[in-house]
Amino acid sequence: MPEAVTSSGPPAGPRIGSLAEVLPGTLSALTGRTDPIGLAGARRAVVLLIDGFGYHLLRQAGPAAPTVGDILAGRLGRVDEIRCGFPSTTPTSLVSFGTGALPGAHGIVGFRVNVPGSDQVLTHIQWMDEPDPALWQPLSTQFELAGLRTAVFAPAAYEGSGLTRSAYRGAPYHGASLDTLADQILSSDADLVYGYHPAVDAAGHRFGIGSPQWLAEVAAVDELLNRLATELPAGTALIVTADHGMVDIPESGKVDFDAIPGLRSGVRVLTGEARVRYVHTTPGATADVAAAWRAVLGPEPLILTREEAVDTGWYGEVAPAHLPRIGDLVVVCQGAQAVVCATTEPLEAMLVGYHGAISPAETGIPLIVVPAR
Repeated sequence: MPEAVTSSGPPAGPRIGSLAEVLPGTLSALTGRTDPIGLAGARRAVVLLIDGFGYHLLRQAGPAAPTVGDILAGRLGRVDEIRCGFPSTTPTSLVSFGTGALPGAHGIVGFRVNVPGSDQVLTHIQWMDEPDPALWQPLSTQFELAGLRTAVFAPAAYEGSGLTRSAYRGAPYHGASLDTLADQILSSDADLVYGYHPAVDAAGHRFGIGSPQWLAEVAAVDELLNRLATELPAGTALIVTADHGMVDIPESGKVDFDAIPGLRSGVRVLTGEARVRYVHTTPGATADVAAAWRAVLGPEPLILTREEAVDTGWYGEVAPAHLPRIGDLVVVCQGAQAVVCATTEPLEAMLVGYHGAISPAETGIPLIVVPAR
């Protein structure tokens, strides 16, 4: 695991602990209530979420990221480690960010989930109108509650999706490419501006952490941070965070569900993703399936019943309607292990970088604050 990053700079206010607290804390400061993030009287704020750029990856940015280096050294703002929720995956985290709620309350409890009462699998990043986003994710977003002018800048391809509506409804959505994101953020006159950048995550998944392709995307993010830090107007604070971190998984650590009959026996639907699997079993088969998975996977992963997983508190309090979205078994990979599906999920099975589980490298995310000038 990379060396932990030491927080730098003097305390500017109480600290928050989770991604779900970032947006409520920012809005609280902007509206003159409390200042849990330490925005020191900023009149406006830009919140930038870098997909996949976890806290424990910051030092690996190295020479590709001089602005990140300045932040780590305390020359520009400050950085602290906070946590994303569980699973440590983009759909869950984005909705926790947007609603200020934990997954058990908002219901986006995984990358893929079983639609209760059916064998249908809902992949949240491909979701549009069914199920109805207003019913599937019933909470108001912080954008709806803000009482301020807000704006969201993210890829145009995501506009109108079920995930976008679940996380950001209430804010005007502006399609932004990676090349135009800085200009669009800088030209906005909204009181709270949110920008989303997906490319670091994509490069990590495909090529691995520290690869030339990953470092190139980190360098592009560093240029974005430098522009925003130097060009945002007076009175505007910059807040940077992420939705999760990432770990590389070698081919030797991948277990193929599709190729092992012992893993498939008694399984009605398999959801989740490679680092955290939801196993929905046929009636009466849960104990046998758990034993079979332990026999194949060994002692390393956590294999919990739904009730045991909920009792950990990872999801927060789980609304009754959301409980069936969690598997009868929850399999949380640890170490260098992942459960892939080479036939049914071939692209995911070929990845290098993964996330979703509970390791610090996956759940630790940065909270970077560059105070207003």
